[in-house]
Amino acid sequence: MNRALDIPRLKTEEFDVLVIGGGATGTGAALDSVARGLKTALVERFDYSSGTSSKSTKLLHGGVRYLEQAVKKLDRVQYKLVRDALHERSTLLKLAPHLAKPLALMTPLYRRLEAPYYMAGLKLYDWLAGRQGLTPSQYVSAEQALQRFPMLKKEGLKGGVIYYDGQFNDSRMNVSLALTASEHGAAVVNYVEVQSLIKKANKIVGARVEDKETGEKFTIKAKVVINASGAFCDAIRKLDNPSVAPILTSSSGIHIVLDKKFSALETGLLIPKTEDKRVLFLLPWEGHTLVGTTDNPCEIESHPKVEPSDISYILRQLKYYFSLEVTERDILSSWVGLRPLVSQLRVHDTARLSRDHIVNVSESGLLTVTGGKWTTYRKMAADVVNQAIRVGELKPLNDSRTEQIPIAGGEKFKPSIAAELTEKYGMENGVSEHLMNSYGDRALQVAKLTKEFPGKLAPNFPYLVAEVIYAIRVEGARTADDILARRTRLTFLNATASASARGSVELLLKRELAR
Repeated sequence: MNRALDIPRLKTEEFDVLVIGGGATGTGAALDSVARGLKTALVERFDYSSGTSSKSTKLLHGGVRYLEQAVKKLDRVQYKLVRDALHERSTLLKLAPHLAKPLALMTPLYRRLEAPYYMAGLKLYDWLAGRQGLTPSQYVSAEQALQRFPMLKKEGLKGGVIYYDGQFNDSRMNVSLALTASEHGAAVVNYVEVQSLIKKANKIVGARVEDKETGEKFTIKAKVVINASGAFCDAIRKLDNPSVAPILTSSSGIHIVLDKKFSALETGLLIPKTEDKRVLFLLPWEGHTLVGTTDNPCEIESHPKVEPSDISYILRQLKYYFSLEVTERDILSSWVGLRPLVSQLRVHDTARLSRDHIVNVSESGLLTVTGGKWTTYRKMAADVVNQAIRVGELKPLNDSRTEQIPIAGGEKFKPSIAAELTEKYGMENGVSEHLMNSYGDRALQVAKLTKEFPGKLAPNFPYLVAEVIYAIRVEGARTADDILARRTRLTFLNATASASARGSVELLLKRELAR
């Protein structure tokens, strides 16, 4: 991604497709569009993955809860949704093997009658995945459950059930999608904000934007505009029609990060029923423990904050299940992610493609894609580009190809990369594995920079100074937060360590951006 080259392109070229929004669905749509041979641009008002797409629970899943509802209500739509999501899970594990991997998830059982109920559902989940399934689900005894999670309360524990889904690095995946779209020819630029939509004969033909770095305003010409701005899609829709009814409600996912001692190395914990019937995950992630929940009603805002009541709620649930005490002093970082939920009662002008997401087409041709989840971003992207071709009467060279296009770093990935880094650069194992899992087959490019830019960003973390340079030169990073929160994950893992590293990152940014 090269801002110096892409900004002039935005000003002078006419695009087939302009995508607004640099989250998972937006970057996915840009890649899908450009891979079909369509001239494509994407603008993001902040940074790629700066919103919901960096604040997920880090799971690629078919949706065990959706399957439960599908069976209880004999709902074929929900059933198909789970089947499609399982297919997408498999696809992403294949396209980005460095960023996504299978993960065992265990649910502890404190009533014997729960075992057959859960096992029946999980075996159906395995069956739906078919050949794309991971390791088969299984029942484990109380002793085996405690071997995996010694911190579980022993009293009354009858056993556990284990199933497998995928786990991934969400913001690294998002940035890699943007990079992949750029390398296929799309003009992809962050810190460019859409301020108005341009119409001709009541049809949208582009957007008026502002470069947030320079304050310069200019016009981008496009035959079709796709609104993929996530939880903020109604704000873009109002630029098209100020009187339009909103189509979104929002829920929040609250997450905290703890030391790795609170989780198992290769197994996550799923607590299916908390005090208010929400689901709680406890997952090993980036050498730490990620604890989070979903579906808390909230208002839509740019930078939501974790409330003290949210923290108390999570700690209270852990107390019910853990023999090991967890207090606020153990929390290293916390955040809130917004999930856009489609309010179907408000949708009147929509081509409804599934219960999970929609593509809305306005009278002037604005396409809005919203809803869904990370796992199904690729299907959402393909659906909206299909609609864009119809609305804009575009002439693609081929159908969607993203099921076969490796995400940046995945094409020549091999598990021996870490050993190569250790041997060639003398890196400790934790650092070489981190580079392999973050950059895939491009880890060697980062490692080469260590000769000129040696050292780590923070003690006790694998992040390197060389990654800051790579993030700026290759991955479009423009601010310290871009690097500390999204190119690396230091802010998400330890707020104190991130604050300590900020000064050195800002100095490197100033030097690199002045080159």
